[in-house]
Amino acid sequence: MLPSIPVFGDIIAPEKALETVDIALKKRLADVALNTAKSKGASYADVRIGRYLQQYIFTREKQVQNIVNAESFGVGVRVLANGTWGFAATSDVSDKGVAKAAEQAVAIAKANAKLQKEPVQLAPVQSYGEVSWRTPIEKNAFEVPVSEKADLLLAANAAAMDNGANFVNSALFQVNEQKYFASTEGSYIDQDVHRIWPNFTVTAVDKATGKFKTREALSAPMGLGYEYMIPKASEKIKGPEGTGLTGYRYAYDMLEDAALAAKQAREKLTAKSVMAGKYDLVLDPNHLGLTIHESVGHPLELDRVLGYEANYAGTSFATLDKWKTKNFKYGSDKVNIFADKTQKGSLGYVGWDDEGVKTKQWDLIKNGVLVNYQAIRDQAHILGEKESHGCCYADNWSSVQFQRMANISLAPGKEKKNVDQLIAGVDRGIYIAGRGSYSIDQQRYNFQFGGTTFHEIKNGKIVGPLEDVAYQSNTQEFWNSCADMCDESDYRLFGSFFDGKGQPSQVSAVSHGSAHTRFNGVNVINTARKI
Repeated sequence: MLPSIPVFGDIIAPEKALETVDIALKKRLADVALNTAKSKGASYADVRIGRYLQQYIFTREKQVQNIVNAESFGVGVRVLANGTWGFAATSDVSDKGVAKAAEQAVAIAKANAKLQKEPVQLAPVQSYGEVSWRTPIEKNAFEVPVSEKADLLLAANAAAMDNGANFVNSALFQVNEQKYFASTEGSYIDQDVHRIWPNFTVTAVDKATGKFKTREALSAPMGLGYEYMIPKASEKIKGPEGTGLTGYRYAYDMLEDAALAAKQAREKLTAKSVMAGKYDLVLDPNHLGLTIHESVGHPLELDRVLGYEANYAGTSFATLDKWKTKNFKYGSDKVNIFADKTQKGSLGYVGWDDEGVKTKQWDLIKNGVLVNYQAIRDQAHILGEKESHGCCYADNWSSVQFQRMANISLAPGKEKKNVDQLIAGVDRGIYIAGRGSYSIDQQRYNFQFGGTTFHEIKNGKIVGPLEDVAYQSNTQEFWNSCADMCDESDYRLFGSFFDGKGQPSQVSAVSHGSAHTRFNGVNVINTARKI
């Protein structure tokens, strides 16, 4: 989920990020691209004028290690000519530059058409005219002084060091995507998208043995502004009795989490090593989001199912023949998983995708049964559907848009239940919080997941910390072991800021929601290295 820390564009002064591009200029340039493409023989064209802003702040203990401010600005033009796609992009944001890119895109499409066996079939899309959308933020993170943000990271480091950490790294990632889309079908869509992600890693060392343990932040990357960094008691969810953990919804207390992380990292040095075997698992949302991402989100991308995507992380076991039976049990009756590009606070929350399709929510797994996939305009007909799901994206103006994962979430339970009540039903189990190492095969089927903290459950109670825990299963077996989950009051988001896909690789941001969830009889292994 974190293949690299990508930086697009040119280094700029922080204050330049607050400048804007005139919308009238963007519309005029868009019309130049569309008119040029049509005049050269395109039957369809769309243009994306994108300004992508990034600010990354990195610290370690008492030092600021690096501050990156970057801007990428340019135009991408995609066309259909002779039934085939063509794409070209340019950083020359002028009438001449945009027209040249449109000409190149048409020429590429016509060249590609010589190899195309079947013409592209585009699902219809509504014409929206001139519209706009903005992430509903309270405080633009780019308006907050860099010194204030660096001070917060250093304060979190200090909180960790004061509570027993030997080392601590922290970072704050902020992104603003200013995207303008226009097409020959009559839409002119201006969007202003904001995302933020605070993170840290705390390390505790046993100097006598040289062993060390780490604990990651329990934050989530969010589609919010700087208000996410301002702690709010109302956005905290108490973790299980005996763990000291706190869950965070739409506001994060970095200092509180860093202090607890240091204590837990030191506690992990003497924690009991797990005995391998079958356990009931209670998984917190911060952890479960990664499992959802890998074992549901990726395998239900239609391009993987069809074999169009295989270079980056493989294809999918969830083939069309399984879906066509209308009774393929992906999970137990408790499992209801939906895709949703309209979920407030999520990383994937936008008004329209990069094909000008208005975003929506739809079901993927209903009462355990596979009912749908994630599809874009040129894939919808394969499913017998008449419209795209609105999940086509590019990570930059210079990249062609293609099918990406929507926000994929596990619906919470309908029965009122908190995490302690969920744990009360477990005789022999393990509570897992946070993300850890993981692996999954090329069909997104057999997998192994770790975590950042582990606690043993006996007779319905947390009895102490564990270490060296990972669970193994396959996707269908695991989701069919899903036995229960907490209600909506426990629901919160986890996400991937830099989810990789494609070749050349592109990244995207996507969230996964869930409440605490129990899985029965899952195989647990001991990951300790024996020396």
